[in-house]
Amino acid sequence: MKLSVPGRVTATAVVATVSLLAGGSIAGAAPAGQPAGAAAPDIPVANVKAHLTQLQSIATANGGNRAHGRAGYKASLDYVKAKLDAAGFTTTIQQFTSSGRTGYNLIADWPGGDTNQVIMSGSHLDSVTAGAGINDNGSGSAAVLETALAVSRAGHHPAKHLRFAWWGAEELGLVGSRYYVNRLSTTDRSRISGYLNFDMIGSPNPGYFVYDDDPAIEKTFKTYYAGLGVPTEIETEGDGRSDHAPFKNAGVPVGGLFSGADYVKTAAQAAKWGGTSGLAFDRCYHSSCDTTANINDTALDRNSDAVAYAVWELSQ
Repeated sequence: MKLSVPGRVTATAVVATVSLLAGGSIAGAAPAGQPAGAAAPDIPVANVKAHLTQLQSIATANGGNRAHGRAGYKASLDYVKAKLDAAGFTTTIQQFTSSGRTGYNLIADWPGGDTNQVIMSGSHLDSVTAGAGINDNGSGSAAVLETALAVSRAGHHPAKHLRFAWWGAEELGLVGSRYYVNRLSTTDRSRISGYLNFDMIGSPNPGYFVYDDDPAIEKTFKTYYAGLGVPTEIETEGDGRSDHAPFKNAGVPVGGLFSGADYVKTAAQAAKWGGTSGLAFDRCYHSSCDTTANINDTALDRNSDAVAYAVWELSQ
């Protein structure tokens, strides 16, 4: 999640290697009235953590970070892309420049579904330069990746078209996601039925926060957590500070999850969620200690399952 600082740098975009950003060339729309498919699968938290281990190794081998314009970011993107390509996704790399460095978005389309009704899930893949960015935002990136791989394993073909995205240069001011949205035609924007954002979902002293931007998407996530008996709160700390903002500003319905950054957990929140009151949800936010040791497995597990639940439910 980017810092809340006015006047952050914006992209000077120069090149786009784009072929499926609108999704219009993938055939195979499901017929109207198609019966609802199987329930969403459980997302194995061990698989999500294995992706985090790989992202940590990439950071360690590349100066300790996975930041925009650095070798660690491109290596992270290559890792995610290879997994998706092997699973049968159509992947597209979108290139832009910001702060004099080249950045990349990765878009993955799952064949089939009505491309006039796209359910899109995304997360930012870059870290800050201070550290590996394993909670911020390896956690969201890994959960979205494992959900996409679960779609492939299940042979899931819902009525709506599924698209997944990993954004570059979020930490510089939502640069990658804004670049993507700004280059969609009005028609292509209208085809996105919902954009789901996952930024920091494994915080070590976690809360369970749900975006309240779109009622239907919000209800989907709340239904999932109600089934677990886990209370939620409306997400306010990250308003306008993550990659849902460009979509929301363009009129796309948005939603998402968040487990907290540098805000302090209250006594009331600790009473309902556990953890420690008086401490930040993530004391390693934007710091060198945001490593694989900076993850709460329970929060990561619940939130990863929630990602899959929403993708399955909203795409039927």
